[in-house]
Amino acid sequence: MTTKTEFATQPKRLPLGAFGRMLTFLSRGYDRHLQRLDLSELTDEQLDDIGLSRRDVTREVAKPFWR
Repeated sequence: MTTKTEFATQPKRLPLGAFGRMLTFLSRGYDRHLQRLDLSELTDEQLDDIGLSRRDVTREVAKPFWR
């Protein structure tokens, strides 16, 4: 008797569901938080190069992570 073994070429995806969507939401929020921290560390000259003022950065950094 021979047993047939099947190997998946790609892993099966689990349905996201509410828990997966929450993880995605939190992950994106954390990424935005890190980007804002990086933005806050730029010098005035660097901000001028990308067309932002210190006031723009202060407003952006003050936003909550979900926005």
